[in-house]
Amino acid sequence: MNSFEADPTEPGAVSEPERLLQPVPEGRRITVMLAAFEGWNDAGEAASDALRYLNKLWGGKKAASIDADEYYDFQFTRPTIRRTASGERKIKWPSTRIFKASVPDSNVDVIFVQGTEPSYKWRAYTAELLVHAEAMRVDYVILVGALLADVPHSRPIPVSTSTDDNALRERMDLEASQYEGPVGIVGVLGEVSLLAGLPTVSLWAAVPHYVAQAPSPKAQLAILHRIEELLQVPLDTQELVEEADAWERGVDELATEDPEIAAYVRQLEEAKDTAELPEASGESIAREFERYLKRRGKDKP
Repeated sequence: MNSFEADPTEPGAVSEPERLLQPVPEGRRITVMLAAFEGWNDAGEAASDALRYLNKLWGGKKAASIDADEYYDFQFTRPTIRRTASGERKIKWPSTRIFKASVPDSNVDVIFVQGTEPSYKWRAYTAELLVHAEAMRVDYVILVGALLADVPHSRPIPVSTSTDDNALRERMDLEASQYEGPVGIVGVLGEVSLLAGLPTVSLWAAVPHYVAQAPSPKAQLAILHRIEELLQVPLDTQELVEEADAWERGVDELATEDPEIAAYVRQLEEAKDTAELPEASGESIAREFERYLKRRGKDKP
């Protein structure tokens, strides 16, 4: 053992939070549902773009879909006309599609749920998704969203991870979301998944509100890094890293052209940097100390 590492068997040792995916018998696979929805829950399309990236990376194959006529108001979420590879025009209807992929060199299968937030019958819609989850033997659910926030583009994009599952929160040392107010389909699916007994966590990336238009590659990359940690699988994101760097340089250039925006960005940077100082928040210190005592109590014989 490294001399700097604590022995978890010693009194007072601080144990590391457990992983989301728990070990399974050899030969058994773990199935994780990853869900993101375009619309209200998807600032800069960072969440849906992150899942599209993974679906392409892992070669996902379409496994199911949900009937659009039952759940969408086409005057609000309008179909679009696209040209096919042969040059023919074809209408693309709003829909929810479900893909399945196997993560290379692992025992993890991923079910991707990708679609637009529905207009109608949210309870029936989420129930239908859970029917598919049961049929595909889903073990865990990870819900992905993105929201507009007062954060600077020049700093790491925050990604909060929370769960309302008490056992999961305790095991992974997570926090429950403190948000109260209107919710999107991500919040509804999260509650229904927990009621169905599925361990469920939510990821939310904070997208700078002054550059809210899609794409938002830096937020997308932050989401992918968090998914990488949760699934404990390596991701090839080099192409996206270059896109995120180019995006940040582009926003830098736009900010320097407008003194008011430049001053606002500096204000956000100062607030962010100050908040990250160890002495910045007595509340955060108290919270960390409480976590330490909780861990210490667990480790006592």
